[in-house]
Amino acid sequence: MTTSQSLLGEFDHEMAGTRKTLERLPDGKFDFKPHEKSPTMGWMAAHIAQMTHWGTMTCTTDSVDLAAPEYQERPLQPKTAQEAVAAFDKNAAGFRAVLAQTTDEQMMQPWTLRMGDKVIFTMPRVAVLRGFVLNHLIHHRAQLTVYLRMNGVPVPALYGPSADEGNF
Repeated sequence: MTTSQSLLGEFDHEMAGTRKTLERLPDGKFDFKPHEKSPTMGWMAAHIAQMTHWGTMTCTTDSVDLAAPEYQERPLQPKTAQEAVAAFDKNAAGFRAVLAQTTDEQMMQPWTLRMGDKVIFTMPRVAVLRGFVLNHLIHHRAQLTVYLRMNGVPVPALYGPSADEGNF
């Protein structure tokens, strides 16, 4: 079994949970934020929806330069749960397709994130996929469940029952 194939079961599980979370976004509450230092619910939804595209870029490039013009554009700004889910579905499908084709040799090749001349990090592609794509997405999904709870929206079961679903 290849490294990428060993990740696909986890990928499918995490994407299903992420989709359930995004589906519950309450329309009309995208400006909500629990604290002045926190991002809005809409920003969080967009960030999560786009995170899987970062997985595609990690699998298909050797580096990303955040100072490049294409990263200066205003990111996705969904206005509804449906828009966030559609963007997520598109990006997750693209990521899954390239992940399934990424070889063990490619997984171990270095991948670099930079900001112009400044290197932020260089590490094996597989470490970027786990730490800066999948784990990062899971982290923000967890934050989003707090936003849901604070808005009276039932939190989906992700790793077993939640207080809102099942026998908890």
